[in-house]
Amino acid sequence: MPRAAIDDSKRMNLRVSPEAKAKLMRAAALKNIDLTSFVTQTAVREAEAIIQESEVVEVSRRDHALIMQMLENPPRANTRLQRAIAALPDSL
Repeated sequence: MPRAAIDDSKRMNLRVSPEAKAKLMRAAALKNIDLTSFVTQTAVREAEAIIQESEVVEVSRRDHALIMQMLENPPRANTRLQRAIAALPDSL
């Protein structure tokens, strides 16, 4: 998974339009928190959702059972698969 480089600074500068800043300030006021806390909390929450979405695969119970059954009792390799395996380099 790609990871962004993180420096040790605690400050992050953002450029936003006056309209965007006004919306952020209004939303922060409605939540009764300061602008920095609002932007940080909202951005971190969205970042966590994006990371979760990219790292977790959800399957139905039926599909989970099928996957487990295939892992525990894999089908026999057919001729084409056996030839493909034989063609692989030894140092793979």
